[in-house]
Amino acid sequence: MRKLLAAMIAGVIFGLPVSGFAAPDETQKALVQKAQEAKKKLAAAQAAAGAERQKMMQEHMKMMQDMMAQMQKAKPRAGMKPEQMREWIDEHLKLMNEMMSQMMGEHHMMMQGGGMEGMQGMQGMGKK
Repeated sequence: MRKLLAAMIAGVIFGLPVSGFAAPDETQKALVQKAQEAKKKLAAAQAAAGAERQKMMQEHMKMMQDMMAQMQKAKPRAGMKPEQMREWIDEHLKLMNEMMSQMMGEHHMMMQGGGMEGMQGMQGMGKK
C-alpha cells in the first residue's frame, strides 16, 4: 500500500511541471508547418535559375506575407499562467526569427541576382 501511495505521489509530483506548460497552440503549429514549407520553397528557388527562380521567389514572398498577417493576428489564449504565456511568447519569437531568416535569405538572393524585378512581390509587405 505504501509503495502504491509513494508511486502515485511521485507521479503527481513529476507530472505537474509538464502539465503546467503550454505546448504551441494550433495557430502556432500551423505556422510552424507553413514556415517549413516556405523554407523548402526558398531552397528550391536557390537551386533554380532565371524565370523559374523568380516565380519561386514570388511564391515565397506571398507565403511570407500570408504568414506575417497570421502572426500579427495571433494572440495567446485567455487565462494562461505566466509560465504558459512565456512559452507562447517564446514560440512566437521562434517563428518570427524563422521568418526573418527566410526573408534575409530571399533578400540575399535578390541582391546576388542583381535584378530588382522580384521586388514587386514585396509591395504591401508589413502593411496592415
